[in-house]
Amino acid sequence: MHETIQQLTTWLLTQLNLWVVIGFFGQSLFMMRFIFQWIHSERAKQSVVPEIFWYFSLFGGLIVLAYAIHKQDIVFIVSQGLGSLIYMRNIQLIWQNKRKEVIA
Repeated sequence: MHETIQQLTTWLLTQLNLWVVIGFFGQSLFMMRFIFQWIHSERAKQSVVPEIFWYFSLFGGLIVLAYAIHKQDIVFIVSQGLGSLIYMRNIQLIWQNKRKEVIA
């Protein structure tokens, strides 16, 4: 048993590096968007996409994109790259609507 734990510990330490930590951090941010969306929807008793959803999407997506570029994973590069454009556009639309509300 002790040898198995030691082998597992050794394997984990060899697998963990800065890029893995960055990848997990980005994925954690990306996951948080769903948690906040769920909380807002439960409070409203209907499906709601709160503004913070787009910020978590963008920042999590950009960090995962950096990880994907480092790993040279074309599937994640394309998906996170295109997704980030959509997240930025949604944030831009939110800011435009806020400016319109201030002017009105």
